[in-house]
Amino acid sequence: MHLRRRTSLLLAAVALVTAAAAPADAFQDRQPPTYPQVAAKPYMGWSSWSLQSTNYPGVNPDGPGSFISEQNILTQARALATKLKPYGYEYVNVDAGWQDGGDEYGRPVAMAKRFPRGMKAVGDDIHKLGLKFGIYTTVGLGTDVYRDGNTPIYDAPGCFTRNIVYPDLRKTNGWDAAYKIDYASPCAQKYADSIAKLFASWGVDFIKMDGVGPGSWKGAPDDPNHNNTADVEAWWRAVQNAGRPMQYTLSWSLSHRYADVWKANSNGWRIDTDVECYCDTIVKWDSSVKARWWDVTQWIDDAGPGHWNNLDALDVGVGAMDGLTDAERQSYMTFWAINSAPLFAGDDLTKLDAYGLKLLTNREVIAIDQSGTPARPLNQDQLQQVWYAQNTDGSTTVALFNLADSPATVTGDFAQLGIDGKANVRDIWADRNTQNVSGSVSADLPAHGSKLYKIWPNGRHIPADLTATDVGSTTVSLSWRPSTGASSYQVFANGKQVATSSGTRVLVSGLEPQTQYSFTVRGNHDTRASAPVTMLTSASGGPVRYEAEAPTSTRTGDASVSGCTLCSGGAKIGNIGYGSTVTLNGVTVPKTGTYLVKIAYTDGDTSRQSMLTVNGSDNYWVNYSGLGDNDWGTPQVTYLPLKLTAGSNSIKVSNPNGYIADIDWITV
Repeated sequence: MHLRRRTSLLLAAVALVTAAAAPADAFQDRQPPTYPQVAAKPYMGWSSWSLQSTNYPGVNPDGPGSFISEQNILTQARALATKLKPYGYEYVNVDAGWQDGGDEYGRPVAMAKRFPRGMKAVGDDIHKLGLKFGIYTTVGLGTDVYRDGNTPIYDAPGCFTRNIVYPDLRKTNGWDAAYKIDYASPCAQKYADSIAKLFASWGVDFIKMDGVGPGSWKGAPDDPNHNNTADVEAWWRAVQNAGRPMQYTLSWSLSHRYADVWKANSNGWRIDTDVECYCDTIVKWDSSVKARWWDVTQWIDDAGPGHWNNLDALDVGVGAMDGLTDAERQSYMTFWAINSAPLFAGDDLTKLDAYGLKLLTNREVIAIDQSGTPARPLNQDQLQQVWYAQNTDGSTTVALFNLADSPATVTGDFAQLGIDGKANVRDIWADRNTQNVSGSVSADLPAHGSKLYKIWPNGRHIPADLTATDVGSTTVSLSWRPSTGASSYQVFANGKQVATSSGTRVLVSGLEPQTQYSFTVRGNHDTRASAPVTMLTSASGGPVRYEAEAPTSTRTGDASVSGCTLCSGGAKIGNIGYGSTVTLNGVTVPKTGTYLVKIAYTDGDTSRQSMLTVNGSDNYWVNYSGLGDNDWGTPQVTYLPLKLTAGSNSIKVSNPNGYIADIDWITV
């Protein structure tokens, strides 16, 4: 929940501004109990916020957010237990709106009008159904419980709220609705402990902490008041010592450059803004659902047992309420599942339609999600995308998506997917098996449509997804996904072995400038090499840089030059999008062919996308992974292969449907 607003390499070192931790003696002699691993798999269940957020008729009859109440929560819990619990859905998460201030110790209390028996009674009733109980909180000290600094901290003699905040009462969280806590004071950890233990005493199994930064579009390096890493670390300690196993998750739009902090101190994090549209349905495809295809990419390798990428609620169960076509509902479910994201429904479970129930209860799709192997895109330079995951059982999960607004054919090439020879293919949603398929899987998909396959090769896996990640005049850097059982790899250029590697990356050197090479990789146990990647090396002296703000560039609309201390030349082009564009002219290459183009940009959002139009005809999409903390001054780099023509080329940067990142330069 939040109030609605709307793979990269850091080029400059940025200090992670983290408040000092409490003294070590504050935690001595505290031995947390041992439990089975929490969040070993992505959790499954239901959350209240999607229904609270919608204007769909009859859901919130007493005003925005009025859906939340003991009666409605328990009604949904009973529906979950009856319809979805047999398939693994077990958490009932009460989101924002349940709290009404704090008790005499500043700990949260329930709104008596909506939860007259209190939260422990609600949790007890949820547990009686064989389900688990989740609750919501926000980061920082609520201003309403500060009480002139005189609120005592529970079980902490001599500690008051005045002892845990900064003297200037600086604000924090995504809404600036709380005082920032100073964890240099041992009293601050005591306060976190007191709330975690209160939640444990209520039987809470899951905690969502909202408004956390860096993230929520706040917390850039020059904004330390919204750096809540110390809060997260303190709460993690508190949860581990609360006497009850509880998942602890973070929201919303967390900053990826602090991923190591989130992984070490939480069970998951939201990678994006709210999925809800805050409109007459629950979601809309264009409002936020489709953004997940782009925003999750920089987080893929961070997910794993104990901590998962949270894509937000899964609102596919009630067609009329969801605001989506059936094709979009299937793509939504498919994408969450292949990313091993938590599967928590947000619909009114008492009204699930037949198609929604079919989507939510497909055991094969759920098994893909619960396997804990997030997929990755084979390509994102077009709106027809192929995503895949190599599974421990030797199979490959492949999903085809058409993100375009009109029908299109999408094809997954076996060689690029690391599949050698023929394979047995299962079309999961169609419940259809096909034996001895060769070459590819392909489907004609409607707008926003998808296919989901599980593929078992008849032979071995070969290296998949061979990609050029950097190109110089005499060098090319390559990466790939591993092949079955390989302990080393041979790398070939134009059929000649040029390198070996014990891993899945290599720097090939000794190449000729301005020369086209076709690269392949073969594992030491493989009989066949990977699909090739073809690339031209750059001119002598290395790639040529073209500044976006150069006088030779052409700007339209509101696209404008702005200062940027860390950018090349101290400037960049911003305000690109909708009718505003920038075209870099005079991009000169000696030969026609495929070149690796790098783009330096700044993006303080979760991610933004643009089209690159080469010479007015060929269009490519590019994804700019964002920092998520409103830092628009730190450049990052992304890259993609482009086909350029011998001589002078123009590259237009645009997006007719939204704003994009600010552009610093490109190199070829």
